[in-house]
Amino acid sequence: MLDHLVAEAQRVNPNVRTAGMRIMEARAQLGIAGSTLYPQVQQATGEALGRGEYRSGASDTTSVAFNAGLGIGWEIDFWGKFRRGIEAADAGYFASIAQYDDVQVLMAAQVASFYCSIRTVEATAGDRSRKCRSAETQPGHHRSCCSRAALIPNWMCNRRRPSISARWPPYRSWRACLRQTQNALSILLARAPGPLPEMAAGKDVIPQAELAVIVDMPADLLRRRPDVRAAEMQLAAQSALIGVSVADLYPSISLLGSVGLSATSLGGSTRALSWALGPSLVWNVFDHGRLTNAVLVQDARFQQLYEQYQDSVLRAAREVDDAAVGFAKTGEQIALLADAVKAARRSLDIATIQYREGLTDFQRVLDSQQVLFSQQERLVISRGDLTQNLIALYKAMGGGWEQGRSRPVLDEETRRNHGQTQ
Repeated sequence: MLDHLVAEAQRVNPNVRTAGMRIMEARAQLGIAGSTLYPQVQQATGEALGRGEYRSGASDTTSVAFNAGLGIGWEIDFWGKFRRGIEAADAGYFASIAQYDDVQVLMAAQVASFYCSIRTVEATAGDRSRKCRSAETQPGHHRSCCSRAALIPNWMCNRRRPSISARWPPYRSWRACLRQTQNALSILLARAPGPLPEMAAGKDVIPQAELAVIVDMPADLLRRRPDVRAAEMQLAAQSALIGVSVADLYPSISLLGSVGLSATSLGGSTRALSWALGPSLVWNVFDHGRLTNAVLVQDARFQQLYEQYQDSVLRAAREVDDAAVGFAKTGEQIALLADAVKAARRSLDIATIQYREGLTDFQRVLDSQQVLFSQQERLVISRGDLTQNLIALYKAMGGGWEQGRSRPVLDEETRRNHGQTQ
């Protein structure tokens, strides 16, 4: 069920679809950048104009003038301006893919986290409801089993029942928490808020994992994280943009050419064929520091992205270590809580026997029940925390994006609307 929900979120979530459209945008930008290596100006013009002239005392004159031309302008990439632009667009394209992968990882982690939270809340809330019902029915049950308990007046037992239920927070708050988590999961799946019908099966079952899933990881493994790869590609794109700005400091040399043909429909008129070909040089010599400062702007942006890249790597290392430590320590805590639950259950059994034999009052049983129920609740919550730490570990390692590569970035309907044929 969890695999099914994760796959659905990675396919239909609006954020995933938006990230897919960004890939299409970056691919188109790369195509635009690649076209700059060819003649940037390729214009074909044509005109067919009717002309007329009226003179007093003379006949009217009408004619049609035809003009056709072709102009070409090609800026030669002497200083690498266009090649660096292609580098920037290419890195931006791969950065968009990495960002798409990062959204896939985020969707997998969030769906798994909400799924585990729902199961944990279900288990805890169901446990509390059963415990309250069990505690409230306990006095009457034991009162019939022992002669000494019969000496307790009914009004005293009835007075104790509200205090028994008050030992635990109201069930209504857990229902609100459950519904809010269900709504959050539904929104991830692009559905209307509310419970998911398919989650009716497997209720109260919290996914579990063993400590053996944690292994030693080399530092280079962090580079597979999509957010780290995206930061790396953005850094490379900005480095190329510095080269584009530097090229503006030098003159641009272009080859210009044009061919034109003109004629009219008047009898005896001549036809003219004209052409032009030659180089052109443009150099902004006196820019008052505009181009120099443009280079400094791009360099400052590069330094910012460099610091962000280092921060991404450090945060990735921290997230992996935090999640691994949390997973390991929560596993140790679960073992201790399991022993505590066993001890509390034995204590309750002893208190119940003593109460039946008339050796103690029912308050001792209530106290033992409270300790047992508290330990059981902590155990359930810790099992949920263990799974949450495992989810955080997978997310920190950057896993979960591989399946997204096997699916089209856009669905069939969106491709038709976008004009794609992939």
